[in-house]
Amino acid sequence: MIDRRSFIKLVTSVPFLSAISIPSFADVKSAMRDSSLIYLTPIKSDGQESSCQAEVWFSHDGVDLYVVTSVKTWRARAASNGLNRARIWVGDLGEWKGTGGKYKTLPQLDAEATVVIDKSVEEKALQLLGDKYSMEWIVWGRRFRKGLADGSRVMLRYRPLSV
Repeated sequence: MIDRRSFIKLVTSVPFLSAISIPSFADVKSAMRDSSLIYLTPIKSDGQESSCQAEVWFSHDGVDLYVVTSVKTWRARAASNGLNRARIWVGDLGEWKGTGGKYKTLPQLDAEATVVIDKSVEEKALQLLGDKYSMEWIVWGRRFRKGLADGSRVMLRYRPLSV
């Protein structure tokens, strides 16, 4: 039987294992300030990541992340159907399929997804999106607002499960 002290000594003496660093929530928050994208996937009821993944624009209010998406996307349907767990990686490596899975090396967090129904929260998140993507917002701001108003889009809130 190996005791805790011996285990720690062994693990830190192996160069490969001692080089592994797990990003802290501070790393994730820092990445959120610098990144224009997040990669996300719903977590299925068996605890596995969905094969439906995406890179998306997001806003962040200091705690929660907000995404506006078509009601037809798997992430929107999952949140509406009670599959409210999601995994999020923060960074910008381009389209997720083109990264060869490298986005999974970015700082990550697990979050709880909910559909935003409070119009004041929605408006605040839209303002944050407009501030973050000021040039793109000239076109996409109207589309997001129109889609939210006519029901073709939904806003999702992702609340980190641990901070």
